[in-house]
Amino acid sequence: MTETEHERRMAHPRMAAGALFFDSRGHVLLVKPSYKPQWEIPGGYVETGESPYAACRREVQEELGITPAVGALLVVDWAPSQKEGDKVLYVFDGGILHQDDVDAIKLPPEELLAAEFYPGEALDDLLVPRLARRVKAAIAARGEVHPQYLEHGQRVSL
Repeated sequence: MTETEHERRMAHPRMAAGALFFDSRGHVLLVKPSYKPQWEIPGGYVETGESPYAACRREVQEELGITPAVGALLVVDWAPSQKEGDKVLYVFDGGILHQDDVDAIKLPPEELLAAEFYPGEALDDLLVPRLARRVKAAIAARGEVHPQYLEHGQRVSL
């Protein structure tokens, strides 16, 4: 096999990273993008030369205007898309946001319309199915020793 054939066979996935933030009731913070109908979690794509953790922290600061601590990795999700190709998605634990942090949130109006806390039961109605599965798996993984490996938002028996 030539080097070019080998490179064509190698995956070149897009990577994205986001964080789950919670309020004192255990509700999760979602953001409403201006460019699509469903809600999302704070986060975005990893840039060239950037780690998923660094991308998560950067995206949280860009989207929410705050720099809270971002903690442990909760899930890694392999989620290929016919439209966008292979993706590897990371979700980190942002922990509980205190009221001072919530009050300091400043959304970029050209990108995000709202940031609100929702109970876990509302996720299926607000998020696209694969993201709802990923977020619910990440919520369940909080406090576990190891992050969860997912495919299309579903746990894989290893």
